[in-house]
Amino acid sequence: MLIEERQQLILQILKQKGTVSVAELVELYNASESTIRRDLATLDEKGYLQKIHGGAMLKSGIATHIEHKMSTKQAMHMEDKQQIAKKAASIIQDGDVIYLDAGTTIEALIDYIEANDLVIVTNGIGHVQKLLQKGIQTIILGGSVKMNTEAVVGAGAVAELEKYQFTKGFFGANGVSAEQGFTTPDIEEAMVKQKALNKCNEAYVLADNSKVDEVSFVRFASLEQANFITNGKVPSQFYEQTTIIEVDNKHEQTND
Repeated sequence: MLIEERQQLILQILKQKGTVSVAELVELYNASESTIRRDLATLDEKGYLQKIHGGAMLKSGIATHIEHKMSTKQAMHMEDKQQIAKKAASIIQDGDVIYLDAGTTIEALIDYIEANDLVIVTNGIGHVQKLLQKGIQTIILGGSVKMNTEAVVGAGAVAELEKYQFTKGFFGANGVSAEQGFTTPDIEEAMVKQKALNKCNEAYVLADNSKVDEVSFVRFASLEQANFITNGKVPSQFYEQTTIIEVDNKHEQTND
């Protein structure tokens, strides 16, 4: 069993039960105690769980694990998403190799792409037809598909990302805070986001101002790991941790 697959299964069990012991995991996956403890330590460092004596539990203090359906999300804050998407698309240059995360704001970005000779890898099922209609060379990750978000997830998708390196990557988030960084409701999506983001020379998270100071279930990156494109103002402490690209109806500005 691949390391990523075993860790994903551990998180699935935690999502169902809330807590799990090292002994349970050793028996379930026929792995050594030291292997399981290394897995738990790794997942703890990534913010997916909290180690406790003899096992692990889901992280406490997370605001929400609720994920809206795509049709619902598409109707929310549409004008803001379009402005953010347009700014993000302007960053793409001829010849870039791009990763596009699933999600409605990232999907809106596709409409504004003007650069040529691109290769785009994505886990967004809904993105593929739009990319092909624009004549863009497109690769979709393999794996299982989440019904709510139409995102490809799973250990296969995470493992497949290992062979790629991206000049730029664009990601969605359900929450952005100075303390917890960029967060999303789903563990499996978080694992794909995190792996893809770590393979990008430049990473950009796109989220409208309603997501600022919100915390969702799982962190996939700290603020330091990506640039943040949003509309309106953000708290002052954000500027100490990341590059903020602000977009609004009247003007666009970048703050380092």
